[in-house]
Amino acid sequence: MHFRSRLSQRIGMNDIYEMVHLTHNSDQGKEELYKLLFDADDMVAYQAAWVFCHFSPEDNEWLFARQDELIDEVLVCSHPGKRRLFLLLLFKQPFANPPRIDLLDFCLERMFSKDELPGVQSLCMKLAYELCRQIPELLGELRVMLDIMEPDILLPSMRTVRKNILKAMKSGKGLNK
Repeated sequence: MHFRSRLSQRIGMNDIYEMVHLTHNSDQGKEELYKLLFDADDMVAYQAAWVFCHFSPEDNEWLFARQDELIDEVLVCSHPGKRRLFLLLLFKQPFANPPRIDLLDFCLERMFSKDELPGVQSLCMKLAYELCRQIPELLGELRVMLDIMEPDILLPSMRTVRKNILKAMKSGKGLNK
């Protein structure tokens, strides 16, 4: 489907919707687009991730079997925008129980990192909650970490995510349901 040439230049929402449509009933098209997530050209990889972020929940299920590869990539990704989109793709997926501890460690570290984009920090907080939800000991540790955060010095987006996680902890529900 020649996605690489399209993704190597600036794209807009109409381009994204067209690629989503082209891959909707095509595992071959999804596979071609998926390989571009790991392209050496960060722009191509970023835009491929942007397209995947617009998949329907049903089409997004195609990525579930590739979760470990996505996690491996997010752990080494140096492009902050691409890292944010990969985290968003992971947030839309169910996690194995027990969770991958390397991803949990990554999220716990990055949610406090002043070097990260607020979007990455927020997604790391959300993912940390989803990863800890099934393990009471980990959930308790996350609760302590969230309590330590000073709401007054957090960015509004981080304050909101923190508040939503604390609310979800009380009900035991997930954030992305």
